[in-house]
Amino acid sequence: MDKIELMATSTFGMEALVKKEINDLGYEITEVKNGRITFLGDLQAVARANLWLRTAERVLVKIGDFKAEDFDQLYDGVKDLNWPQWLPKNAEFPVSAKSIDSKLSSVPTCQSVTKKAVVDKMKEEYGIDWFDEDGPLYPIELALYKDRAILTIDSSGTGLHKRGYRELSVTAPIQETIAAGMVYLSRWDQDRILIDPFCGSGTILIEAAMMAKNQAPGLKRKFNSEKWPIFDDFEWPRARVEAKKAKKINVEPRLIMGYDHDPEAISIARYHAKQAGVEDIIHFQEQEFKDFSTNRKYGYIITNPPYGERMGEKEEVEELYKMMGEKFLELETWSYYIITSHSKFEKIFGKEASKRRKLYNGGVETQYYQYYGPWPPKN
Repeated sequence: MDKIELMATSTFGMEALVKKEINDLGYEITEVKNGRITFLGDLQAVARANLWLRTAERVLVKIGDFKAEDFDQLYDGVKDLNWPQWLPKNAEFPVSAKSIDSKLSSVPTCQSVTKKAVVDKMKEEYGIDWFDEDGPLYPIELALYKDRAILTIDSSGTGLHKRGYRELSVTAPIQETIAAGMVYLSRWDQDRILIDPFCGSGTILIEAAMMAKNQAPGLKRKFNSEKWPIFDDFEWPRARVEAKKAKKINVEPRLIMGYDHDPEAISIARYHAKQAGVEDIIHFQEQEFKDFSTNRKYGYIITNPPYGERMGEKEEVEELYKMMGEKFLELETWSYYIITSHSKFEKIFGKEASKRRKLYNGGVETQYYQYYGPWPPKN
């Protein structure tokens, strides 16, 4: 199979980062729209995209798209698609749907019609009337937008933010894909020190460490499509071997540092770093933020401090943001990057950001405040 149309989904504000990652993998982008980045690849691209994309949520195989203003059009359009090319006769194929600005607004009915059309197509191909659906999983998604139907199969399974290393949790953890996006947007130079003074369970620093080691984020987990018969015995193993060989072994230790006032969070962060295979290049330490200081120059701070959204926390968080400004603004050669949902952060912090970007962290609308410091002098 030479060319497959694939779609990588992303959260709002991350589309450009996903696009760059896909370009870096060497695949042709055909469209960027509504949190979906469409690109062309082969079967190997399905495996490589799932293993390597740090900021995408899922990798979908696009089966087709067509106009659907009524249920007859929907049924005929779905049935005309080549489902047997992908689905074996024992496939488990649940159908989900969503509809935005479309005449077909009843999601349950859309799901039922789509399921019937796929079943009828499979009946014709395989010559049987009943499907046990006890084989590999092929989640089918119907997305209706302005009367245009897009049919995809989810090749990922669990969202790509589930890397496999974060088994434990702390209060208000940041999603792995957002953490990776924050590191990308900072343009962190991996030869410069990186600190997270509110590291929690360590996600931002672990994502940065995996980038420093050129470690594919999907190596620790499994994917739906690994069990699909359409793949031969080599495509997924080949992609995994390629990813393992790409990992850097000799990376400078302890240029990445995390602090938190909670000893349990530090313990969890160390455990997660070990699970991710990057414990050798991250130093975690229990420390109150009031004790934070550094004599280093030209470093980076990337952090997800408390937002103060719970009752009674607002004043405490605003005092913290004021202290952050007092400490960070003294670091004249440093760059610092802070994500928060607090609408008056810049005013409390004491300086307007060089740039800001809207991101959604766990469904919460936030701003990513980016403060650019100078580059170190060239030797």
